[in-house]
Amino acid sequence: MSSLFSSALLLVLMFVTLLMAASALRYDRDIGFYWGSQFANVISGKVVTLSLYNSSGCGFQSYDGFLFGRFDIRIKLVPGNSAGTVTTYYISSSGPYHDEVDMEFLGNVTGQPYILHTNIFSNGVGGREQQFYLWFDPTLNFHNLLVDDVAVRIFNNNEAIGVPFPNSQAMNVYSSIWCGDSWATQGGRIKTNWADAPFTASFRNLKANACKVSYGSTSCGSSAPLWQPVTLTNTIKKQLARAQNKHMIYNYCTDYARFPQGFPAECYRPQFYQ
Repeated sequence: MSSLFSSALLLVLMFVTLLMAASALRYDRDIGFYWGSQFANVISGKVVTLSLYNSSGCGFQSYDGFLFGRFDIRIKLVPGNSAGTVTTYYISSSGPYHDEVDMEFLGNVTGQPYILHTNIFSNGVGGREQQFYLWFDPTLNFHNLLVDDVAVRIFNNNEAIGVPFPNSQAMNVYSSIWCGDSWATQGGRIKTNWADAPFTASFRNLKANACKVSYGSTSCGSSAPLWQPVTLTNTIKKQLARAQNKHMIYNYCTDYARFPQGFPAECYRPQFYQ
């Protein structure tokens, strides 16, 4: 769900530019359905649809794990009344001290914008939520996620001040659709209308330009230029500032009610110190 580097992690939305060097993953070969496979449909190995019914949703994961790289996927979200639905794309390791980078798309009633809900877990600790209104309609066409010119969030490496950073555990790629109407739409006030089911999201062009970890061996190379830190250009800084100033609706680093004793340590650090 993201670009991982040794100094910072960027969450970006991709509209046009594809990562041409990325390795394409096939839905009939490189992923497995860990939940609700009866509600998934693979089309020619290149497209998969995930559907949510009253009885269950569904999800897939990549067979391989990855470190330090870029991932992109094209997603068309649930159209119409999608209240209560949650469509996800994320990378995660396993275990109680797992690393995870989340992008969750929270449905809404017809005509209201989707919310992009992001979170980052490092060494099993999460609670780093930021939310943004999407400034386009993600249901009209496929949109590319995570490898574009539009950065929406940065998470810096602050290991020097004791903040764990997700840079040591191989993570698999996941996508799913499920019912989160206890919280997803207007804090749970708007429930899923099951008369509109099934709710279906479509996925294609899953690519990974990343260092692969499989069966204990790795393609990672410490000297490989691809895995070196990426400079935060003025363009990226402006994109981050625009996303946060114009589209952000929640930031854990400003939630005084949630952290009355003080914010997490990274909240006191400047964003653009690389």
